[in-house]
Amino acid sequence: MTTELIDVPRGLTGVAVAETALSDVDGEQGYYQYRQYSATDLARRVSFEEAWHLLVIGRLPDAGELERFRVRVATAQARPELERVVEVVLRARPQPIDALKAVFPLLAGARGSRPLYDLDEASRLDDAIEFGAIASVVLSRAQRGRLGLPPRASDPTRGLVANYLAQVTDAVASPEHERALSSYLVAAMDHGFNASTFTARVIASTGADLASCLAGALGALSGPLHGGAPARALASLDEADGDPAAWIGAELAAGRRLMGFGHAIYRTSDPRSDLLREEAQKLGGPRVAAALDFQARAEEHLALHKPHRPLKANVEFYASVVMEQCGIPEEMFTPTFALARTVGWTAHALEQARDSKIIRPSARYVGPPLRR
Repeated sequence: MTTELIDVPRGLTGVAVAETALSDVDGEQGYYQYRQYSATDLARRVSFEEAWHLLVIGRLPDAGELERFRVRVATAQARPELERVVEVVLRARPQPIDALKAVFPLLAGARGSRPLYDLDEASRLDDAIEFGAIASVVLSRAQRGRLGLPPRASDPTRGLVANYLAQVTDAVASPEHERALSSYLVAAMDHGFNASTFTARVIASTGADLASCLAGALGALSGPLHGGAPARALASLDEADGDPAAWIGAELAAGRRLMGFGHAIYRTSDPRSDLLREEAQKLGGPRVAAALDFQARAEEHLALHKPHRPLKANVEFYASVVMEQCGIPEEMFTPTFALARTVGWTAHALEQARDSKIIRPSARYVGPPLRR
């Protein structure tokens, strides 16, 4: 018996494929939330670790819970098996994203990780925190290795964001830079069923180990249509230097897309862009002033070019400005995004693992008929 297929939009746009209590995105109203909280409000007022605790454990921590959570993270980052695996991987001097993609499965083997299907809830949570904790270490170590720099010692009195900044920039992070980057990372932790998150959930639905879910999600994120846009948005700002209006007009006349503008979901302003514009303005400087001018001129041109489709600055545009102002080099923009999104992937993998139904859609065959 042949199963009747249902036609759905290309890319599954607008199709609900699962239920989640983790996050929701309302593109018409221009907001998104983590559990019961506005995600951008959280980004303005809580630390990276607090938002992480909310997504994977289900609630914002009190002071005692937060301290215990930070200890769990620090312990995971200092495990000897992680150091051994990182040393092996970094001998090839890979790009940071590639290093993380390699470390996840290798570390899973070294620590004897088991499939999510075979673990109880507490053990799954242990894996989620362990693998979420290593992302900042692997990414920053890979970057330093490519530059020929030894690793810096972490400051136990500072949080994950401050220590990551110190590793990547080779300087002690200022409170202003730590706050700005923390806002970005919290805002970027999750955003509905994007391509990489859906990939993680598909793999989790098979009962596979968490490292496989994360490696697959990283593969999806590395694509330029998903996680590769921040540096491209900054390149537009560089190329338009001096006469942004003329450059923007020429790009649109040539039929090229303005990187950092427009979003597949938001039909109003991207709330993440609004948040990061605030953070950029707090940091100030000529580069921020140029970005503000570029945004204003770009949105004016886009309103005339496509009057029936609002195209506003998206998260990539001001994310690139904020990261640059914090001293993060362009080649680390996407890896830094991956650091944040790893938290969301682990939370989604935990949620998907509670459902025993494998994700197994169909495809409509459009090839030549069977030859008999």
